[in-house]
Amino acid sequence: MKNTILYVILVTPTLAAGCAGRSKPIIDPAGVDMIQYQNDLEQCEQIAQQVEQKTGSGAAGGALVGGLIGAITGDSDRAMRSAGVGAVAGGARGAGATAREKSQVIKNCLRNRGYKILN
Repeated sequence: MKNTILYVILVTPTLAAGCAGRSKPIIDPAGVDMIQYQNDLEQCEQIAQQVEQKTGSGAAGGALVGGLIGAITGDSDRAMRSAGVGAVAGGARGAGATAREKSQVIKNCLRNRGYKILN
């Protein structure tokens, strides 16, 4: 049981981060050299890789809150389960925040290079 909880804690945020970061900016293509745009997009994506992962801190905070809730009720088994659920939720929330921040960095980078971002 403990191994299953640990697996879920470690894998779920990673999957959430992978799914959340897949959307590409939509630009107004009028007057745009699409080859240059692809080069600029790749460079902006590389810049966005500097955004720090927030998955770990979200998972730790969620585990702490979940564990405290379980401890307040006085049930150590519930405290462990609550910490696991909290870690998964916190990790997923952190992964989503990281993906949103990376997306914003990419859009800002492209805007600074003269592209009209539509989404």
